[in-house]
Amino acid sequence: MLMNAPATFIQSYIDDLNDALNQLKPGAALTRIQAAWLGACLTGILLMNSVCWAKFERASLGDCKVAALSWVFRKASIPWDCLLRVSVVLILKRYGITEGVLAFDESDRARSIVSQINNFQIWSA
Repeated sequence: MLMNAPATFIQSYIDDLNDALNQLKPGAALTRIQAAWLGACLTGILLMNSVCWAKFERASLGDCKVAALSWVFRKASIPWDCLLRVSVVLILKRYGITEGVLAFDESDRARSIVSQINNFQIWSA
């Protein structure tokens, strides 16, 4: 499959995400390059059913280089904590979910420093 632009619904999600980031924390919105990178990553995950930079590069016919994709992930000043929060809130709102518990469990991962479940609730106005 060829990956040269994000799907329409992915671009719409990124636009909504950017608006929510800016409302939560003014100035925290993604830059144009960060938004394009996120679009490429989400499209790659959708098409490849994997998070693999090399697969993303091949699917984009070399437009998205492995080094550039991984550099943005590691070095860009993306507000990851805010991004996670607004992403979850957007998904909950979209599907009308009003209550529940969100749990992250990485105890099966060897790289996980702390093997525990982190529970938290996200409240939105």
